[in-house]
Amino acid sequence: MAEKYQELTAHLREIHNVNQAAQVLGWDQQTQMPPGGAPARAAQLGTLARLAHEMLVSDTTARRLDDAAREVGTADFNSDEASMVRVVQQDYDNAVKIPSSFVAEWAQVTTLAHEVWAHARANDDFRAFQPSLERIMNLAIQRAEYLGYKDQPYDALLGEFERGLTTAEVKRIFDEHKPELVALIAAIRQQSDKVSDAVLHQVFDLEQQRQFALAVVKGFGYDFNRGRQDVAVHPFATSFSRGDVRITTRFMNDFLNPALFGMMHEAGHAMYEQGIGESLDGTPLGGGTSLSVHESQSRMWENVVGRSKPFWNWALPKLQAAFPAQLGNVDLDTFYKAINRVAPSFIRVEADEATYNLHIMLRFELETELLAGKLKVADLPEEWNDRFEALFGIAPPNDAQGVLQDIHWSSGLIGYFPAYALGNLLSAQYYNRAVGDNPGIPQDIGNGKFDTLLSWLNQNIHQHGRKFTADELTRRITGEPIQSRDYLKYLQQKYSEIYGV
Repeated sequence: MAEKYQELTAHLREIHNVNQAAQVLGWDQQTQMPPGGAPARAAQLGTLARLAHEMLVSDTTARRLDDAAREVGTADFNSDEASMVRVVQQDYDNAVKIPSSFVAEWAQVTTLAHEVWAHARANDDFRAFQPSLERIMNLAIQRAEYLGYKDQPYDALLGEFERGLTTAEVKRIFDEHKPELVALIAAIRQQSDKVSDAVLHQVFDLEQQRQFALAVVKGFGYDFNRGRQDVAVHPFATSFSRGDVRITTRFMNDFLNPALFGMMHEAGHAMYEQGIGESLDGTPLGGGTSLSVHESQSRMWENVVGRSKPFWNWALPKLQAAFPAQLGNVDLDTFYKAINRVAPSFIRVEADEATYNLHIMLRFELETELLAGKLKVADLPEEWNDRFEALFGIAPPNDAQGVLQDIHWSSGLIGYFPAYALGNLLSAQYYNRAVGDNPGIPQDIGNGKFDTLLSWLNQNIHQHGRKFTADELTRRITGEPIQSRDYLKYLQQKYSEIYGV
């Protein structure tokens, strides 16, 4: 390996270590830290964020980037070296636009806001969270101005999660498949009495739920020698290295879905991180290429696999053994229909596959209007409820099940939400390609054999880390850009069987 490139990667690993120390503190905050620790934790994370930023924008980074670029020359982006220089140059160019003092303030404000949000959500008190959210939105607007944008502020923040993607492109993708989605939901609504999910709404022992879900994700391929599972207010996965990737979920004793499918979802994220190429671990390339690609993995394991009939042909007898009184007499067809029931849900993470993307479209509209100054934070609850009712035909009974339900705004993750819907589209697009390459995958899943699919994902997606943009990776795998055709066909075929539409 070239000498100057080695000097660059050694410097970048030091920055990475500081960022990962902050990640550990963030995980601790959401899983272990007492609420009283928030002010000190905010100061700690602010300091680490500032230090990492100062290291990244330093003259040392600029000099070593230039030296490494000359060594790498015109090498193809298939090489780690060429991709490292390209991606770090992009990171550096964005970072130098933002003052270190702002980076520290951002970390401190969002750390404190998390505790405020958690308390506000628990107490259904949006007004308690409003000042924090107003400050975050003001900082987000300021961040967008620092980064710069061509058409609208949202472009700048979206680009931090989806390199090269614009707000206009997201809107186009959403507009392309929304009419067919709405039509499908309307057709299903006419047959809604054909499916009941009553079997899922019984009392399920929490520890039994946990043990079954752990066995499932271990079967998928989530390596517990390099991971662990904890409880959090809002489920998430986090990675400190490919050797330490952790997941969380939350449990309900009267509804089976949230913990089980939530753990599948987070395991999808985690297996992506565990599959990053060893040579990329500990570097800026050692993570997912984009949030939409990351979400494609979580949604694939949660839904395309986890809500499929072949999977439950294998898994239902095991679940019945764990809950014989509740599910012992439930047949496969009844259970399969129950977990795929389509009905408006107030909570995004509990939404069915048909209505899920509508949740994202709602948040996308609200975020773009907030950043453009067309909507005030104080008006969010009313706007949320009105638009939610227009989309779903039901109005949230309170803010805890409405505007306060998600953690993302308190974490400053503005521009993040489109990735959820894009990930749904990509999950079907990638899965179809995987099955095209390995036609036996559905049968393998029905036999509890998941390594064929996971190996394909490791080889085609995971190992590359951030070497390619989402568009480059998708074209490389499927021969075309992201499209909604495969996802709509997947939904239409699934719900034609379930509802006869």
